[in-house]
Amino acid sequence: MDELYFFLEVLIGGLLSGTLYSLVALGFVLIYKASGIFNFAQGTMVLFAALTFVGVLELGAPALLAAVVTLAVMVVLAFAVERFIFRHMVNQPQVILFMATIGLAYFLEGLGQTIWGTEVHVLDLGIPDRGLWLGPILVSQFDLVAAAVVALLVAGLGVFFRTTTMGRALRGVADDHQAALSIGIPLHHVWVAVWSVAGFVALVAGLVWGSKLGVQFSISLVALKAIPVMIIGGFTSIPGAIVGGLIVGASEKLAEVYLGPFVGGGLENWFPYMLAMLVLMVRPEGIFGEKIIERV
Repeated sequence: MDELYFFLEVLIGGLLSGTLYSLVALGFVLIYKASGIFNFAQGTMVLFAALTFVGVLELGAPALLAAVVTLAVMVVLAFAVERFIFRHMVNQPQVILFMATIGLAYFLEGLGQTIWGTEVHVLDLGIPDRGLWLGPILVSQFDLVAAAVVALLVAGLGVFFRTTTMGRALRGVADDHQAALSIGIPLHHVWVAVWSVAGFVALVAGLVWGSKLGVQFSISLVALKAIPVMIIGGFTSIPGAIVGGLIVGASEKLAEVYLGPFVGGGLENWFPYMLAMLVLMVRPEGIFGEKIIERV
């Protein structure tokens, strides 16, 4: 029975950790779904949002004002990205757009260093980081709160996409750019909106990860764990980002505990990528991804 409880403890801990990966993957999925761009800068956007929030806090602003200012900065960033980068790259090959986001990532990282410095910032949101007993199973209270935040965010995005005019426009652009343009949907406005929403998601992810790890430049590397999440769940599916995160979180923890001793440890760092490779071999579009059929 103790072995069963231990297994459940590892499994639940992995699932809760996976929701944090899903939080970063959501930003990738939103931009890819609406524009077909794999935004390599999403991890740096998470870092930049966290740096801006904690920087405004250190200037003496209350947390709510710091969040509003940071969100405003991310919206301005969305306008700048659309106006000065992607407006000039309409109909360019996807690899060109991808390379542009790599440049954006390095620009934002350098800008963050210039404005806020390179030292580690402590971010305390008041979320307790201690164990909580659920019967015989010990789980992280911080991870429970983070999972609740992810659930609320996904529910809010679902309502936004289904009930608002801009949300429906985003879905239309995601389905067919040319058809959306033909019925009068302004593509440039939609791209600004989706980058703004992705900036909001980056802010939430930055606050959660910054509170967990401290606001430091290694946060941008969290985006690397979001890549297998998207491969497994699907690049165009918000539910897929959640399910993919849960699969990655649970599998890496279980693999580290039960298989790690046989291979010398460190399995947690590379097992998700191996799992993603296996998914690519069986279902290249991911579990929830849309199968693309191209006429030749």
